[in-house]
Amino acid sequence: MNLHVVILAAGQGTRMRSSLPKVLHPVAGKPMLEHVIDSARALLPQGIHVVIGHGAERVRQTLDAADLNWVLQSEQLGTGHAVAQALPHINDADQVLVLYGDVPLLQVETLRALVEQAGSQALGMLTVLMQDPTGYGRIIRDQSGQVQAIVEQKDASAEQLLINEGNTGIMVLPGSQAAGWLSSLSNNNAQGEYYLTDVVALAVSQAVPVQVAQAGDELEVMGANNRQQLAVLERGWQCREAERLMTQGASLADPARLDVRGEVSIGRDISIDVNVILEGRVVIEDDVIIGPHCVIKDSVIKSGSVIKAFSHLEGAEVGADCDVGPYARLRPGTVLHTGAKVGNFVETKKTVVGAGSKINHLSYVGDAEVGRNANIGAGTITCNYDGVNKFVTRIGDGAFIGSNTALVAPVAVGNQATTAAGSTITQDIPDATLAVARARQRNVEGWKRPVKQAKPE
Repeated sequence: MNLHVVILAAGQGTRMRSSLPKVLHPVAGKPMLEHVIDSARALLPQGIHVVIGHGAERVRQTLDAADLNWVLQSEQLGTGHAVAQALPHINDADQVLVLYGDVPLLQVETLRALVEQAGSQALGMLTVLMQDPTGYGRIIRDQSGQVQAIVEQKDASAEQLLINEGNTGIMVLPGSQAAGWLSSLSNNNAQGEYYLTDVVALAVSQAVPVQVAQAGDELEVMGANNRQQLAVLERGWQCREAERLMTQGASLADPARLDVRGEVSIGRDISIDVNVILEGRVVIEDDVIIGPHCVIKDSVIKSGSVIKAFSHLEGAEVGADCDVGPYARLRPGTVLHTGAKVGNFVETKKTVVGAGSKINHLSYVGDAEVGRNANIGAGTITCNYDGVNKFVTRIGDGAFIGSNTALVAPVAVGNQATTAAGSTITQDIPDATLAVARARQRNVEGWKRPVKQAKPE
């Protein structure tokens, strides 16, 4: 079946009180509209048409992609008018699925069910049962339960306002009827707009079947018109992700205090403490422990590793049985091999740390290659940048770097070599050699410490 998706994203969102177009406000670190586009892509449609208006150029620049057709609605005259702007691009459609750019929690399974139920001959509607349907159009059914029309909140009678089945606005229009229905819409209503919902009455009058699917819950079809609703959607997304991770084998100290802002895949027997943020593409293998207040972005953590409190990982690969933190920062390009340890207040960048090696505390190791079973003492710095270029430091297997050593790259420390504490190393060190590079100590006997002079009265 030839499916086209039309996403309505032209609204201004004045209640957001923001210069940012409403559909670009983020949920789980990603614009609401991007969530909707991702759901549309999962249906493998023939085309995706995004109707934009307010902040159109900014929306397009933010999310432009080869598979998206951008359609401008220069005047916002209602949902029916918005869909009509896309019709010239979808004349060959069997089905036209209409989505909304501020409804980010839609489940792909729900949309598939709606599309399959509607087929190419029926009008498909997605509705939802609500405790409080205020603000939503009401679904009007006849005595046999067949849908007859949708009445908007402002146009509903007192009796109709008691109906708790709400219209989500998400519809599947049969391609053969879409153009005729949309051209027949009237703006004779309280808002003076062309309502897409009026096609339901047209379908009924023409004996076109109306098929109804229902969303799993209100949150799935909730839109965001203000920041309070945006916060509700954010928590809803996070609760859904927490449930998924627990189902797959993660123990969460508090599911309400985990934030997932990307794609996270996990193994079994994972332990995640409170206030952890997982961002981008994150892979966590079996038996990993993540302490509280950690931020992990675009990283891989292999089985048996421990990430202690307040550590920040970005673009890092942590091997099996590693120990990281607390308060460690692993920047992009960091690779820890099996059993490596990066301790508290250590920062690494574009550094490979060999199996069993340790950088226990208070060091910066950047643009470096560290061999196996090396020990890097506190206060070690790889001086990798001369203000223009970056240079590599190489530390061999079993090397011992004394505390407060400065390694001025490019430089190489040999296997089993040692640097004396407080050294500034500017030349390569051969294997199994001690390098001492510091000024000779001189003791001055009888030296008098300066004393502050009394201030004159």
